[in-house]
Amino acid sequence: MNNSQRVGRGTSETDGGTERSQARRAELIATGRRLFADTSYDALSMDDIARQAGVAKGLIYYYFKSKRGYYLAIIEDAVAELVARAEQTRDLPPAERVQQTIDGYLRYAQHHQAAYRAIVTGGVGFDSQVLAIRDGVRERLISTIGALAWGLSSPPPVARLALIGWMASVEGITLDWLQGQELERDAVRALLIRGLRDTLCAIEKFAPQCPAPSAPRL
Repeated sequence: MNNSQRVGRGTSETDGGTERSQARRAELIATGRRLFADTSYDALSMDDIARQAGVAKGLIYYYFKSKRGYYLAIIEDAVAELVARAEQTRDLPPAERVQQTIDGYLRYAQHHQAAYRAIVTGGVGFDSQVLAIRDGVRERLISTIGALAWGLSSPPPVARLALIGWMASVEGITLDWLQGQELERDAVRALLIRGLRDTLCAIEKFAPQCPAPSAPRL
């Protein structure tokens, strides 16, 4: 076997190992999302997690270093899914895109309540890293709204501040709705869309360069 053959073979094995490693990591995260959906962080030990995952505890430490690292990886995965739902609406007309984005957000919160609460409330003991992940979600969603409303992925400060306020209200309303779900999701979605329209109108008063879209468009 010549050198080029050895290199090619080594590269192939490495790539295969990386793919297997990524698949195993994804499996562990999927297991963790199921476990933490029903059980609090403090109630689950690494032994419990390893037993439920059917792996040696050392494997979880290998991929995530610690229980906290494992938990953060699970939150980041949940966030990625939440953001992906919003970005899937990119090719829709503006009004439909807003409806689908907010509906997808509420659907995610409804079906992944533990992960959603962890994201928006700061996770374990208001974990600073979980809060940073939450802030990243807010920025992505604000960027999406800014691009849709004004073609600006980085809105001016007053617009960003107003949208941060709207996002905080979205989180508060969604958390309260999840407690009893007394309203249908469609009603909550309509309430949040109306709040967004009002926010965009308020932004226009302080930043004329950011005109509020007309009601038929948004």
